[in-house]
Amino acid sequence: MLIHHDILLFLAQRMTIVITISFLLSRHPAIRRFFANRTTTREDVYRLIVIFGGLSIIGTYAAIPIDGALANSRVIGPVLAGLLGGPLAGFGAGLIGGVHRFAMGGFTALACAISTITEGLLAGLIRRYHPQALSGTGAMITGLMAETIQMLIILAVARPFEDAVLLVSHIALPMITVNAVGIAVSVMLIQDIRSQEEQAGALEAQKSLRIANITLPLLRRGLNESSALAVANVVKDMTDLDAVALTDREKILAHVGLGADHHLAGQPILTRATEEALQTGGPVVASSQDEIHCAHPGCNLHAAVIVPLLSKDKPVGTLKLYRTKQVGIVDEELAKGLAHLFSTQLEIAELERQARLAATAEIRALQAQINPHFLFNALNTVASYVRTHPETARNLLIQLGDFFRKNLREPSQFVSLREELAHIESYLALEQARFEDRLQVIHDIEEVALSCPIPPLLLQPLVENALRHGLLPLREGGSVTIRAHRHADGHVDISVEDDGVGMTPEKVEQLLVRNGSAPCAVSGGIGLRNVHERLRSIYGPDYGLRIESKPGLGTICALRIPDKDISLLMAS
Repeated sequence: MLIHHDILLFLAQRMTIVITISFLLSRHPAIRRFFANRTTTREDVYRLIVIFGGLSIIGTYAAIPIDGALANSRVIGPVLAGLLGGPLAGFGAGLIGGVHRFAMGGFTALACAISTITEGLLAGLIRRYHPQALSGTGAMITGLMAETIQMLIILAVARPFEDAVLLVSHIALPMITVNAVGIAVSVMLIQDIRSQEEQAGALEAQKSLRIANITLPLLRRGLNESSALAVANVVKDMTDLDAVALTDREKILAHVGLGADHHLAGQPILTRATEEALQTGGPVVASSQDEIHCAHPGCNLHAAVIVPLLSKDKPVGTLKLYRTKQVGIVDEELAKGLAHLFSTQLEIAELERQARLAATAEIRALQAQINPHFLFNALNTVASYVRTHPETARNLLIQLGDFFRKNLREPSQFVSLREELAHIESYLALEQARFEDRLQVIHDIEEVALSCPIPPLLLQPLVENALRHGLLPLREGGSVTIRAHRHADGHVDISVEDDGVGMTPEKVEQLLVRNGSAPCAVSGGIGLRNVHERLRSIYGPDYGLRIESKPGLGTICALRIPDKDISLLMAS
């Protein structure tokens, strides 16, 4: 008869077989992905049942015959299944191991079958009510409890009772000790896998952020062949991947690395896995050349992870990372991280594009308000000359036509300050005809400021306001001064000043206030407020119109704009 330390030694040897098999299984990428995932889905539970039910059977075959029964490590599988996947996983794995043990017969067959199922279920309940991370100590305590219960079940169920007592007296201490240690070692092995995967994930996250930092300005141009090629080159250069590709919903946009000689930009998408990623919006792993579906005989790409690029939760393309062999969990995590960051960048690019469209639409709306306003005043002026000075009226109509011809340009097409001043001259020609010798126009313009790009029709409302509301009420008329000076900081200060009737502080305060969607009730407010809002819409909230006025002394309407190319302005 084997004494306790002999059974202990043999069980330890058998237990190492089970641990070794577990370790070898853990090397498989699919098993590592499973162990690395702390949350378990229904499919994961089924996998746990199969894997650890099989491990339980192996533990039974590695048993030591003793006293007509088997001293074994069968319990390790069901207990690990329960600790990882909960009651269902533990029960399922225990059922597989228990039924198998029952089929082998012996006076402890029924007791061992019941105890195997009970131990798996017990571990699952421990997982359910103590879902915190597993520890080696906790696993050891769970193993001690499970094996103690097994001994009690043998005593309660196995007959003859004397044989059961004799068996338990021989196997209880070795099995409780060895199997508890085996469960603890297995849990520590799983923890080590998780730790490795977390470290690898952290490194890949850092790499993803570095790649995202470089590709951010590239994807702000949107997803096209040019940006996709630049992004694919960055990803390929910063990783050890064999190939990197990006697609839209229909065709390959860029492919860098192995296979670039026949995976050409512009080709339609052929991979079923890519179509599946676009349809489901989830990542897909192609683990064989057939799944990649490349018909080229010399293609060395045998595996790929394909992740959709999303915009507003809808797939707009895919990111594909290729390997010549097998795709690892690190590749999958890298692909998911990059795709998430790229999707965010694409959404930002789309939002910026929509913001530019909205700004252009707002400028169109503001111009639409200005044009009828000016046309009404100009036609009144021309009408006053039709009978008394028809030639003057004709010339004024020519000036008016020239004014509106220039005004037909797109609102997004900026003009130079020189062009805007020429535009104002046409306007002033109309107004001077009305004011005659009561109007004096003074220009204080620096030559370096004339090239500054400005929105069209920016200054005309200011000049019109100075004439109509500043000078027109005065019988003797007055002067309008247009100033423009460029500063060393790259800004140009522009002002339109009059020495007319001026305004009270209260009226000045009301001029730039939007009164809902209705026109401002303050006289002269439409044009000035439009200029103010156009400046803020184009240049940002730090810009706008500034008005200074004193009753009886006149008004100064001033603005500051950056002397910068509009394309650079939009890009920034």
